[in-house]
Amino acid sequence: MYTAILIVPTGVGAAIGGYAGDALPVARVLAQVCDRLITHPNVLNGASLYWNLPNAFYVEGYGLDKFASGCWGLRPVRSNRVGLLLDQALEPELRLRHIQAADAVRATLGLTLTDYVITDAPLNVELRTTASGASWGTIGNPDSLLRAAEILIKKAGADAIAVVARFPDDMDEEAVQKYRYGEGVDPLAGAEAVISHLLVRTFQIPCAHSPALLSAPPEPDLSPRSAAEELGYTFLPCVLVGLSRAPQFIIEKTAIASKKEDIWVDEVDAAIVPATACGSSALLSLSQRRCQIITVEENKTLIKVPPQPLGIKSIQVNSYLEAVGVLVAHKAGINPSALRPKLLPLQSISH
Repeated sequence: MYTAILIVPTGVGAAIGGYAGDALPVARVLAQVCDRLITHPNVLNGASLYWNLPNAFYVEGYGLDKFASGCWGLRPVRSNRVGLLLDQALEPELRLRHIQAADAVRATLGLTLTDYVITDAPLNVELRTTASGASWGTIGNPDSLLRAAEILIKKAGADAIAVVARFPDDMDEEAVQKYRYGEGVDPLAGAEAVISHLLVRTFQIPCAHSPALLSAPPEPDLSPRSAAEELGYTFLPCVLVGLSRAPQFIIEKTAIASKKEDIWVDEVDAAIVPATACGSSALLSLSQRRCQIITVEENKTLIKVPPQPLGIKSIQVNSYLEAVGVLVAHKAGINPSALRPKLLPLQSISH
């Protein structure tokens, strides 16, 4: 089974994968040449748009880090019972829109959801920006988030959790406009990662987040890469679809409890990342294993962490189209350099 990991970090202004599900075409192509493709919500979430990739595994970022380090394994599932966690700060109409979206995926897609829980206090999400322009954020009431999640798990039997938090309306207007024009950073992504990381770290079950915002007026010069977020009142559908088949985490590897379909990091053959975003915990862990790292030059980000200073050996390619070719060659056991017109002769190794 040839297994690859596709990583596009969240909130760093990636030219591909930094907008509304715009890395989905990359994932669809890679899934055609891999037996198993492991990736994360930032790649597969496209608001009301999503795509069923039977051999793709939707793994939250903290869980992906733990998997890459060898601490956790992944267990594929036929379906999950998804619990819906709603921020108390949602206005009644906005709350109703999200509940109706959840009912819609039950009726139209046949997904299994539990009854929903509303937090006992507003989550009070605040947005932040680093000096480089990357986005992050804080949660004012994390305990309320954890209590609500615990109710979904213990009382409703949720296998995975979808969080809808009310995000502030007073965002930097210039930054929002740049993002809508396809030139800036997703101002919400960093805070979303904080929410999902906290829940996955605490409860070790799949989780993803959908921000709740008031609808913005139509923008005639909207970038196609941002357009998926303009299709409705909520970004929830793609999250529910992703979580419905997200693999469960295996916290401890034992011979007695193991199943043949379980996935562990030593089965990963390759990882594909933007060339300037090689500092993630997951990639640093993968670089210590027998895993072919492929870095994509064309996918620019705001951070400047290339593989060379970190001692990461990689094959650098210009585009994802070229990365697909390298994957096919690697899967076939063919050295990609053999496909180039010039091949250097072997040299003697000095004693």
